[in-house]
Amino acid sequence: MLDKYAMLEAINTTMPFGKYAGSKLLDLPEPYLVWFHQQGFPEGKLGQQLALMYEIKRNGLEKILRPLVHN
Repeated sequence: MLDKYAMLEAINTTMPFGKYAGSKLLDLPEPYLVWFHQQGFPEGKLGQQLALMYEIKRNGLEKILRPLVHN
């Protein structure tokens, strides 16, 4: 089970590389996350966070989490 602090950290993490470097993980487009899902998420914490973002978007939960994103 994911704790609320891990969820808050994940949605406020900034993508460190690639086309969307500098974007919050919650702001990544769903097709980008689908691509990672098909190709394999990176190892470690970032991969776990990207997998979580994939599930959030796949299940339509983005809007309820949007107010928790820090600018």
